[in-house]
Amino acid sequence: MKPTRSNDAYAALRYPDFRFFIANSTLFTATILIQEVIVGYELYKMTHDPLSLGLIGLAEVIPFICTSLFGGHIADQYNKTTIMRISLSVIIMSSVVLYLIFQPGFMDDLTFREQMVLIYSAFFLIGFSKGFYSPASSSLKPFLVPREIYHNSSTWSSSFWQAGAILGPAIAGFLYAYIGLTHTLLVVIGSFVVCLVLLSFIKTLPAFVKTTTPLFESLKEGFRFVFRTRIVLYAISLDLFSVLFGGVVAILPVFAEDILRVGPEGLGVLRAAPSVGALLTMFTMAYFPPTHNAWRNMLIAVGGFGVFTIVFALSTDFWLSCLALFMTGACDSVSVIVRQTILQLFPPDEMRGRVAAVNGMFVSSSNELGAFESGLAAKLMGTVPSVVLGGVFTIGVVSWIYYRSRDLFSVKLT
Repeated sequence: MKPTRSNDAYAALRYPDFRFFIANSTLFTATILIQEVIVGYELYKMTHDPLSLGLIGLAEVIPFICTSLFGGHIADQYNKTTIMRISLSVIIMSSVVLYLIFQPGFMDDLTFREQMVLIYSAFFLIGFSKGFYSPASSSLKPFLVPREIYHNSSTWSSSFWQAGAILGPAIAGFLYAYIGLTHTLLVVIGSFVVCLVLLSFIKTLPAFVKTTTPLFESLKEGFRFVFRTRIVLYAISLDLFSVLFGGVVAILPVFAEDILRVGPEGLGVLRAAPSVGALLTMFTMAYFPPTHNAWRNMLIAVGGFGVFTIVFALSTDFWLSCLALFMTGACDSVSVIVRQTILQLFPPDEMRGRVAAVNGMFVSSSNELGAFESGLAAKLMGTVPSVVLGGVFTIGVVSWIYYRSRDLFSVKLT
């Protein structure tokens, strides 16, 4: 690798493999979200039940949690890009199944119960594949740039991930409205194929050493590292509980359809608003990294996430709702950059896959668990009260972790 100045705002982008990596990550994120948004909206139209949206998250998270730690073990011992390509191929097959399920002639021959079983089964298979894809992807990233620019690579990878998170929901609403569900699912399949091509351009092959350590002992090593490294444990915990209880993304179709009454186009704007806030903030962070006074910044950011979640819940104005979601994304972006930098700096190279898997189990899976929690809470308590309670809980978690982690304010990540 060529030398790069650590104060160069574009340092990580000067490495070709990193550029292919983030291009794949951006497109993969956008495509996954397009699929989730359009299928979720279609399910809500079919059922008018917010729990049906939460069940999509549950169908993905159960296999993800069950396979993620094993996926981290595999990522530490085998070629990471090969694992990603195999996993992505299975996701493509699952998307083809979803396309076939929603063909009019096919759906007509199924009972409503059979339709639901097939749809959730397809998402179950996607979650299973992500259990291998996610730790392989997360553990590959640190090998693509020098250690001294990890914070810069975290900023750019998060920025491009957020770009995908913006494009996906925004495009999904308009594609659904103008070309329909089944044609949009064809776009999804084609985009995943492009992701496969992008992965083939990554030439960096991180060293991996096959170990004779028994499987369960190997898996436990990842957990032990996380629970013994307090800054890693608390960083994961903050994101876990804020997303688990403070997230509203899964039930945005309820707000769009029943509260704000803005339809699928409005849903696309609402779904994209947090990512717009995150993306703009992350581009700013490339020049002004939040890793100075990192722990203080992370606590403030997650607390702000809870506050703006409450504002969104109580809003009945579309543009105020968009602004509140925009601010949740801005706050979330700061915590993401700090957490990703921590996860690149502290784990040893031979354990990156397992640590990434533990992080995925607690943070990445919290998106799907949070989707289920949001749908269930909205059904039991009502949509607005459930979101308000989630924001209050997030602020409570920040307060508790602040009390437990004041010594971490002195930790330097740069």
